[in-house]
Amino acid sequence: MKCPGQDTKYWKKDAIFEIECPECGHLIEFFKDDPTRRCKNCEKKIVNPNMDFGCAAYCKYAEQCLGTLPEEFIEKRRDLLKDRVAIEMKRYFGHDFKRIGHASKVAWYAEKIGKAEQADLPVVLCAAYLHDIGIKNAEEKHGSSAPDLQEKEGPPAARQILEKLGAGEDLIEEVCNIVGHHHHPREDDTLNFKCLYDADMIVNHQENGSFEKLNNEKIHAVIDRSFLTKSGKKTAFDIFLNKGNH
Repeated sequence: MKCPGQDTKYWKKDAIFEIECPECGHLIEFFKDDPTRRCKNCEKKIVNPNMDFGCAAYCKYAEQCLGTLPEEFIEKRRDLLKDRVAIEMKRYFGHDFKRIGHASKVAWYAEKIGKAEQADLPVVLCAAYLHDIGIKNAEEKHGSSAPDLQEKEGPPAARQILEKLGAGEDLIEEVCNIVGHHHHPREDDTLNFKCLYDADMIVNHQENGSFEKLNNEKIHAVIDRSFLTKSGKKTAFDIFLNKGNH
């Protein structure tokens, strides 16, 4: 079935229009479904100013339907992907509200840390929502949610979700790499990994109450030693230490 928005039988009179090229003033004719047109006079590639890219921002068939998308809309697709990943994560875990809540809290801190560190937020947030996605299969296949089993089962499940949503291969590879060792930092880890790792550490400490019996000096030492980003450390200090003690 053809997308109704691109089927000419549904088009109105304004479906074909002309604009002046912003570079040279030459008239350019657009069809409503043209993402871009190249000016015949100056050869400048111009984005369709009247086009609503709504579905193109997330539909994995967008390029087949519309052709090559402008760069700014490709970036928008990556940005919106995290919201659809969050929905798929919740669907995957079903009624396991504990896992859903944990992933959502990690994503919240990951966004805060990622913004401060100027990391690649689509990667960081997709990894945050999917970092524990291997738990379900680990428990079903091995009867355990041990960290190494989570990391073994996580990447295939994460890849399945991301491919279903039409994510780019580069993003899929990086997210799966993060999911596959999110409990075990490496010397050459990316900034995106470090942001996710620190966010997960914060939530784990909150849920486990692991700092409750430690004094501020010891808490400070653990955070300073264990966290991987400056913003992650600052966020942890703000949460776990009394104000003025760091």
